[in-house]
Amino acid sequence: MMRGRSDGSQKKRLITSVCVVAIFLGFLYAYYGSIFGHGTSALEYGSKSLKRLGSSYLGGDDESDGKQDEAKYGQEDEDDVTVKSFPVCDDRHSELIPCLDRNLIYQMRLKLDLSLMEHYERHCPLPERRYNCLIPPPPGYKVPIKWPKSRDEVWKANIPHTHLAHEKSDQNWMVVKGQKINFPGGGTHFHYGADKYIASMANMLNFSRNILNNEGNIRTVFDVGCGVASFGGYLLSSDIMAMSLAPNDVHQNQIQFALERGIPAYLGVLGTKRLPYPSRSFELAHCSRCRIDWLQRDGILLLELDRVLRPGGYFAYSSPEAYAQDEEDLRIWKKMSALVTRMCWRIASKRNQTVIWQKPLTNDCYMEREPGTQPPLCRSDDDPDAAWGVTMEACITPYSDHDHKAKGSGLAPWPARLTSPPPRLADFGYSRDLFEKDTETWQRRVENYWNLLSPKITSDTLRNLMDMKANMGSFAAALRGKDVWVMNVVPEDGPNTLKLIYDRGLIGSIHNWCEAFSTYPRTYDLLHAWTVISDVERKGCSAEDLLIEMDRILRPTGFIIIRDKQPVIDFVKKYLTALHWEAVAVGNSGSEPDEDGDDVVLIVQKKMWLTSESLRDAE
Repeated sequence: MMRGRSDGSQKKRLITSVCVVAIFLGFLYAYYGSIFGHGTSALEYGSKSLKRLGSSYLGGDDESDGKQDEAKYGQEDEDDVTVKSFPVCDDRHSELIPCLDRNLIYQMRLKLDLSLMEHYERHCPLPERRYNCLIPPPPGYKVPIKWPKSRDEVWKANIPHTHLAHEKSDQNWMVVKGQKINFPGGGTHFHYGADKYIASMANMLNFSRNILNNEGNIRTVFDVGCGVASFGGYLLSSDIMAMSLAPNDVHQNQIQFALERGIPAYLGVLGTKRLPYPSRSFELAHCSRCRIDWLQRDGILLLELDRVLRPGGYFAYSSPEAYAQDEEDLRIWKKMSALVTRMCWRIASKRNQTVIWQKPLTNDCYMEREPGTQPPLCRSDDDPDAAWGVTMEACITPYSDHDHKAKGSGLAPWPARLTSPPPRLADFGYSRDLFEKDTETWQRRVENYWNLLSPKITSDTLRNLMDMKANMGSFAAALRGKDVWVMNVVPEDGPNTLKLIYDRGLIGSIHNWCEAFSTYPRTYDLLHAWTVISDVERKGCSAEDLLIEMDRILRPTGFIIIRDKQPVIDFVKKYLTALHWEAVAVGNSGSEPDEDGDDVVLIVQKKMWLTSESLRDAE
């Protein structure tokens, strides 16, 4: 009897518990959201239902197949949509790089070949797995130190990683001093300073006054495996612009340190895909103990360097193989020497621990090789400028008939090349007049931008700039007199004008703005978005996702210049509060000389904000 009463009581309790759970789940379903990260609010879409927030990403309705219902501009029935707030990502995502996220690779169970560095290449999340939340700054974050002081010191709180300072303590990479991290200018190969190392390279090549720019003939440099980019940072005083490249690997946050210092840098790796640069982009490539196996896969990585080097370009290689006498280093040196000889490179200079090879000016050597010599020439239908998601091939890129006859790039020395019509204009059918008009147009536009920005900025406010749709690079060219550098981004689906940008002595990358950019959060002071939002929407991608990505890469107190049609501007304005952006200025292009007046200019500034946890940690 007692057992019977006990069983009945248990059944009643079970039924009651089930009912409570069902009511609770029903409440959650009606609310259709959950708190993300640290108690921040979910999205509010006016009369629309709230979107569900998962533990790792902001998903969407089941009915929409996992994709968020986006507030799109230009649709009358969406005019009442108001975005009041976005969730804030968990603090552990304060350095999230969505397309270079190791956790995503593990979650998706991607089968990658680690020996080919595929795990350091781009692997982007599907829309339903994106972290559609605002990336919080780390505890104690401060406005970055201004250039040029930032070359030598940054706030430790902004990049709270001291692993490299301990690991490379004998090489003068970086030193922790109180609240700052100092950069003495050393490197794995140049412990006593990049400046002396750079001068010695110039001396090896017999350049005038031991200055590596060779009277303006060396302007764009590619530094692979760059560490914290001290080599590129010290080249700037010689009017040399280096693209410093390193992966998001065990050398914790090296590219983040580079960009925090105000030095041009990009997250990438020599793996299986071509670098996101067109052919003949750099006068010099540099590898200082970059730990790359140049002999693997028939020399495919060295052949990729060959593709991006200009005719007569140099490869400076500082590594034990260049000077050591032990058996293994000698073996590598002999094989590497044989490979570059078959590639028609010659030794321009070799001294102590450094060898500098030079690429040929013409196709003559390629044509004189014995039949069947490896590596082969690339197929005639291969496009050497195709650089977005293109698999590398172990072949030599020969010059066109025009370039072969020209015996070089035909570029003016820097700084004249900035405004001289690039020889490769003809590849697009662009005229000299078109180029000059484009240069003049953007000169006027940039002057107007700076007039609108003037109440908010001083001469040292901005350092790292990005032109999200650079066309021929005239936005960057108009900033020649300012102490800034520009990452010129060319969309992957349009004319590949990035080669014109490099021919002007500027740097940049190919990119698809439907995906996240390969950089850390909080790395740019200003973004210039000329019709980028319109373009993304036309491609069927999410304009909202793009705004969140722009917020990710923009530094707190940084600026965005949006130049687009009025409906786009109206769309962006609905997100200002949610993104913690503030409208600084609005201008109509009709007020600019010789403009048709269709474009509207909106300048916004990102506010400084911290999560409550960050504030407590900082205290």
